[in-house]
Amino acid sequence: MTTTNPYSEGQVILIDKPLNWTSFQVVNKVRWLIKKQFGLKKIKVGHAGTLDPLATGLLILCTGKMTKSIDSFQAQEKTYTGRLTLGATTPSYDLETEVDATYDYQHITPEMLEITTQKFTGELLQKPPIFSAIKKDGKRLYNLAREGKSIEISARKVSIFEFNLTDIDLPNVDFRVRCSKGTYIRSLAHDFGAALSSGSHLTQLRRTAIGDFDIDQAMSIEAFETELKLKG
Repeated sequence: MTTTNPYSEGQVILIDKPLNWTSFQVVNKVRWLIKKQFGLKKIKVGHAGTLDPLATGLLILCTGKMTKSIDSFQAQEKTYTGRLTLGATTPSYDLETEVDATYDYQHITPEMLEITTQKFTGELLQKPPIFSAIKKDGKRLYNLAREGKSIEISARKVSIFEFNLTDIDLPNVDFRVRCSKGTYIRSLAHDFGAALSSGSHLTQLRRTAIGDFDIDQAMSIEAFETELKLKG
C-alpha cells in the first residue's frame, strides 16, 4: 500500500449524494476510504454546501489544500430540480416531519401557478426553515426545533434567477430552480404554497449544478471507491 496520493496535496471530488445520507456522512465515508487506501492517519476533507438527507445530487468535496477553496465554491449559484406537493404543510417544509395541516387546492389553475412563480423570481427575503443547520446562540436550529422551542428566525436576502415549472399533476408540481448561495428550496416550496393559499411542502429535491460543476461529472460513492482502488 502506497502513501503517495493526490488527495493529501489537494483534490476536488464530485459526488452524487445518495438519498438518506447526510452530507457529513458522505465526507466521513470518503475520508475513511482515502485513509484506508493510502494508509493515512489523517487527511482534510470537507464539503462545499450541505444537502439535506432527503435530497440527492451534486456534492463538492475538497481534500488537502483544496479545502481552502470551499468558500469560493459555496458562493457559486446552484441549480436544483424537484417536486413540491400542494395541499399540505409540514414543520420541516419537507418529508422529514409529518403533515401538520391540510388545505384545499382545487382552486389552483396552471395559470395561477405560472403567475406565482414570477413572484418568487429575482431578489427576495426568505426565512430559513426552523429545521435547518443554521446556528442560533451556538445551537443548531433543528436541535432547538426538536426540543419544541419557539424560535424567531430572521429573513435573509436571496436571489432566484430562474424558477420554472416543468410538470403539473396536482397536487404535485415539478420545478427547476437556479438560485444564489443561501437559498432554501424547502422555504421556497413552503412560501409558494402560502402564496397560493393552499399550503405546500417539498417532496423531492436534486441538486444538478454548482457554478460550472454539473451532476453529469459526479460519481457515486461506490464508483469513487472503485476509482481509489485503481489509483492505489
